[in-house]
Amino acid sequence: MYGVIIALLPALLVSFYFFGIGSAIVCATSVAACVLLEWAINKFMLKNERTTICDGSAVLTGLLLGFNLPSNLPIWIIIIGAIFAIGVGKMTFGGLGNNLFNPALVGRAALLVAFPAQMTTWPKEGQLGLNGYIDAETGATPLSIMKDAIKSGDPSVLDQLPDSLSLFLGNHPDGAGAMGEICALALLLGLAYMLWKKIITWHIPVSIIGTVFIFAGLLHLANPAYADPISVILTGGLMLGAIFMATDYVTSPMTANGQLIYGVAIGFLTVVIRNWGAYPEGMSFAILIMNAFTPLINNYVKPKRFGEVPAQN
Repeated sequence: MYGVIIALLPALLVSFYFFGIGSAIVCATSVAACVLLEWAINKFMLKNERTTICDGSAVLTGLLLGFNLPSNLPIWIIIIGAIFAIGVGKMTFGGLGNNLFNPALVGRAALLVAFPAQMTTWPKEGQLGLNGYIDAETGATPLSIMKDAIKSGDPSVLDQLPDSLSLFLGNHPDGAGAMGEICALALLLGLAYMLWKKIITWHIPVSIIGTVFIFAGLLHLANPAYADPISVILTGGLMLGAIFMATDYVTSPMTANGQLIYGVAIGFLTVVIRNWGAYPEGMSFAILIMNAFTPLINNYVKPKRFGEVPAQN
């Protein structure tokens, strides 16, 4: 858990740089709410003498939840998200190791359904208001531009997209998005660290990104109104989800082959939801859907037992 938190630090620092104190307030509130809620549930509801807040999982859930939120979200809405993330997504199932769904994504999905306006009002980078939050609203985000191009069938709408380098570095102030997803470079640095420390393997992130690249590329070739695959990969929460959310140990398959199946399905569903679903972003919903299929994948794709002798015909 602490290794993943370290891997998130580059993206966290980038969010502070682009969004300032609003980002710090959202992250601090999310982490504090998740940690305190887990402690309270263990202490007063489950009557556990041993605390679990030191294992780092509540801190990590709080960080990931914060990364999926706008940096001008009111504090009371963040706390509600933490209640859903920890109280519903994690502790209801028995705590760490027993949850079926990624807790941070449970919190994000609940907030997106309950507060769609607040969750889709993106602030501009670097414009602080008197209350410490970023006041100015954005124009169209990259994902909404892509959605508009598909609806209108006009490829020229995609000319409003920032160039690939700007998307890679997070330099697109007119449509920033959630604060933890804007800079692909920072997320890739986290991926490199986790691969180096062998916290995760390459199977899930590579299969997700590869599937999105191929599927989005085929759509772009068939109809230029669909964005090019590089832009699709670098926008929205795809990199954040592929690297940090889908790779959660508890909610992802155990075997390498199972992880490849899981990743391919997430990539496919993400493109489908983005292009033809009600929401511009589909990454969170794709991961949650495949979280539900993880037990089935684990049952279908089993490792060979040590010493097993193949059956003879």
